[in-house]
Amino acid sequence: MLIDVTLITRKARATVPVIATAALAFSLVPIFLLHLVAAGVVDPVRDVISDYVFPPGGAVLLAAASLGLAGASLAVRHALLKQGLPSRSPESVLIVLWAAGLVVATFFPTDPTGVETSFSGAVHRYAGAAMFVCLPLAGWLLARRRPEAKAVRWLSLASGVASLAFLLAHAPLLEQSVPEFLGLFERVLYALLYAQLFAVTAMARAEVAS
Repeated sequence: MLIDVTLITRKARATVPVIATAALAFSLVPIFLLHLVAAGVVDPVRDVISDYVFPPGGAVLLAAASLGLAGASLAVRHALLKQGLPSRSPESVLIVLWAAGLVVATFFPTDPTGVETSFSGAVHRYAGAAMFVCLPLAGWLLARRRPEAKAVRWLSLASGVASLAFLLAHAPLLEQSVPEFLGLFERVLYALLYAQLFAVTAMARAEVAS
């Protein structure tokens, strides 16, 4: 009986990272749809992802993408908790803040380019800044806790550097000099953040198998 309970518990622990990986993959669907629906309206090289809120139907898909990623990130956190990560650890709290930033940025959309910053636009910016700091830092701390997770370490470092560069691009002295490729840069940043999250779920799966 004890063996059966142990096997059931092990299978349950193994299922959680798989669900988290599937949730991450599913959250990519509305992102791809956004690029199809808004093709020719939003320039993926120049325009940031938040600008997808303006084309017809874009707001719904953008909300689905952001909230889907927030939910998937919390699923990743749950997988880590199942592997023994304390719920109040810095890594756990940072992942929650990253997810919260996605939710806040969803309900406080950005302003159109060239328009004076509104309250919603300001909240959106600060939420984005918090997001891009929290997730790379969470990954870096996870990698320090688990030295064997080299992919998590390097992807967290890469996403951290990219996040810092993206945030600096919004500084008053630089904001007017980098608009031509800001959208492309942000998409590379999101690709790194997604890769980091997938690497974390892979780490969690490996821990179950070991």
